[in-house]
Amino acid sequence: MRARPGSDPLALFQPSTQAWFASAFEAPTKPQILGWPAIARGESTLILAPTGSGKTLTAFLWCLDRLMFTPAPPKARRCRVLYVSPLKALAVDVERNLRAPLAGIAQVAAARGDAYLAPTIAIRTGDTPAADRARFQREPADILITTPESLYLLLTSNAREALRSVDTVIVDEIHALVPTKRGAHLALSIERLAARCDKAPQRIGLSATQRPLDEVARFLGGAAPAVGRAFQARRRAGRKRPPDTEKRVD
Repeated sequence: MRARPGSDPLALFQPSTQAWFASAFEAPTKPQILGWPAIARGESTLILAPTGSGKTLTAFLWCLDRLMFTPAPPKARRCRVLYVSPLKALAVDVERNLRAPLAGIAQVAAARGDAYLAPTIAIRTGDTPAADRARFQREPADILITTPESLYLLLTSNAREALRSVDTVIVDEIHALVPTKRGAHLALSIERLAARCDKAPQRIGLSATQRPLDEVARFLGGAAPAVGRAFQARRRAGRKRPPDTEKRVD
């Protein structure tokens, strides 16, 4: 799938988000140019791009923009973005890395006089203290960062009610899950989550090494109809597939 010639991918975002991004980066990267339009349309999207190309921000920036500049739902319906990582350490890193765009966008919005909400973030892994787990059940965070195993436990606990409002699921390092029993377990958990949600969540997959793309796309799309339809960036007949590829799997 292509961004239309001459179109500005940042035009999809609120002015404060645009201004922060322009001050922090020279320009959007290829996965951002190709990924943001599909993500903004609500399509489940698979991003294949090299390490350091901004994949994580590709997945999260639209979510942050939406969470910060739309009215907050009731407290029990606050959890709208679920990030799943097969690596516990990566989950912690993502939580830390989200602080910069959140603080930066908030500063720009305050300077402009734009009303905004500061999204809350919670982490749920095997190391999460019981007090923090209970707090999430009482006061769900806007963004929940977890692992496949902890997601399963959440779905079998009373805290599963807090996940009914999830509308976006981000699966990082998806290549490490697709061929494994752990991945099959996660696929079932995502289907269980989708069955509980008010509407089927948008799914975003991220990896630098996923192959074959069609198989990974089917894994990400799950039991949804029309899974496997894909559009690849810059693909030409007779040319080698480039490193930056975006696939739509809705």
